[in-house]
Amino acid sequence: MEGGASRRGLLRASGLTAAGLALGAAGTPGYPPPTETDLGGVAEGRVRFPNWRGEAEPPPAPAPNPLPPSERVGYAIIGLGRISVEEMLPAMGEAKASRPVALVSGSPEKARVVARRYGISESAVHSYEDMEKLRDNREVQAVYIALPNAQHREYTERAAAIGKHVLCEKPMATSPEDAAAMIAACERARVKLMIAYRCQYEPNNREAIRMVRSGELGKLRFIEATNVQSSGTAPQWRFSRALAGGGALPDIGIYCLNATRYITGEEPLDAFARQYSPPGDERWREIEESMAFTLRFPSGVMANCLCGYDAFNDKTMRLHFERGTIEMPNAFAYTGQQFYIARRDGDVTARIQKKIEEKNQFALEIDHFSECIRADRRPHTPGEEGAQDQALMAALYRAAAEGRPVDMPKPPGPTRGPEPAQQG
Repeated sequence: MEGGASRRGLLRASGLTAAGLALGAAGTPGYPPPTETDLGGVAEGRVRFPNWRGEAEPPPAPAPNPLPPSERVGYAIIGLGRISVEEMLPAMGEAKASRPVALVSGSPEKARVVARRYGISESAVHSYEDMEKLRDNREVQAVYIALPNAQHREYTERAAAIGKHVLCEKPMATSPEDAAAMIAACERARVKLMIAYRCQYEPNNREAIRMVRSGELGKLRFIEATNVQSSGTAPQWRFSRALAGGGALPDIGIYCLNATRYITGEEPLDAFARQYSPPGDERWREIEESMAFTLRFPSGVMANCLCGYDAFNDKTMRLHFERGTIEMPNAFAYTGQQFYIARRDGDVTARIQKKIEEKNQFALEIDHFSECIRADRRPHTPGEEGAQDQALMAALYRAAAEGRPVDMPKPPGPTRGPEPAQQG
């Protein structure tokens, strides 16, 4: 009796309930039964665990909640270049609603190697010429297009014609006309079109948007956005105007341009731009090596942007408010984002780092598209978002060529769909 009473007292002191004892029945004989905190439970179709941390620490993130493989949206990866092989396909391992089920490539040997690594059957590997065979593959609901910019229109139109939804890499195309044709093709086929603006799904950029909208640092006044890198001398398609449509601006400057739009939630009124290509360097014979441009927005925000192909890597964005500054190193990089806030703290200026959980941007963006397909919703970054950037880039090239400010084109309607849901 005394032993039993002592055991009941110990259980009460430890917070265990009858339900906890019942759960503990599954424990290992001879050991204390597991607690409800350890075991967790099932609620709304997902496994959940109580918060085990003290008040001094933030609560842990929810347990992953991936869909069963059979319920995930199946993608055909079109083009097995660096961004597909090094980024998107590995990200599929972290995705919760997406999976690769087919490949389209001009390299049979590379396609076989990739297919084997990701469990894709040989019958689901196709050349560019026979891409239309994807029509008969019921596992393929969407395609991810990761080809040189000039080919985006052709493969978007081909995918739409066989009834597949399209996630297309940025920049959307090489001209506003091609962008408009891509939107029209997908509308005719009643398939969804999303442009892969991964930064609009990345947590640090999402937090910057939230803080601008909240007004907690006062009114946003200025944006500084830099995206420069050292491109090396090896030949690549990005040095071809026919394939890329331009140089640093459409490749990496578009991150700066797009960021000013999603950060402000506005469209620029006018812009001034300068471009430069060092003479005598064959790499820049067809394209601009660098461009600097300034944008003015309806709210009075001024944005200074810089992009270049031949400078030490820097992908920083700074937001200047009335009562503080946000600095975001690696804002446009694949990984390594940081978030600093500087503002008054009593009689001094404090600069603190806000720790934001890093998540795979490629997994976030493709899962967003998958959820839009499953729920029949408009994507957050549909074709209209990419088309507006194409129109703005055309205006920036005109401003640089004419050496004067130019008015910026306004989109015919909203360019974004509903805000992306927080993914846990």
